[in-house]
Amino acid sequence: MSQQDHRQAVVRRADRPGDLGWVVMAHGEVYDQQFGWNTDFEALVAKIVADYGVKHDPAREAGWIAEVDGRRVGCVFLVAGDQPKVAKLRILLVTPEGRGLGLGTRLVGECLAFARDAGYEQVTLWTNDVLAAARKIYQNFGFILADEERHHSFGHDLIGQNWTLDLHTDAADSDN
Repeated sequence: MSQQDHRQAVVRRADRPGDLGWVVMAHGEVYDQQFGWNTDFEALVAKIVADYGVKHDPAREAGWIAEVDGRRVGCVFLVAGDQPKVAKLRILLVTPEGRGLGLGTRLVGECLAFARDAGYEQVTLWTNDVLAAARKIYQNFGFILADEERHHSFGHDLIGQNWTLDLHTDAADSDN
């Protein structure tokens, strides 16, 4: 057995001091290291996190942290969308240290379970096509690509993608 097999991985709510700051820092560092994205991306994450930290409704919005052996290695957030029954999945990340343990899938699973319990009918997300591992997780949960558009952000030419998951249809399908 490898050393990785002995690591203890947990997913918990993002409600401890330092969690929100870690989310911003980790996104900035990981996306710079992996994709060469500049601090514009870190600023976007900081805005998302700050908005969540200042004004989230705990009954309709939540964040989760993944830990391995007590160290933060991942996160995801669910926030209210622009329409009452639509939520947004935001800022999914699993650091290189946490990969290979199924934490991305666990984080998204927690997010979608919360969305269903909160009464949302649809979850949307925005990502970029270079984030192949995240896209695979979204597809495995049944998200459908709604549209994509080229843009220049974070110092690079990218293809932004909007994905949607109809929770009502998904829940009905799983009952059969």
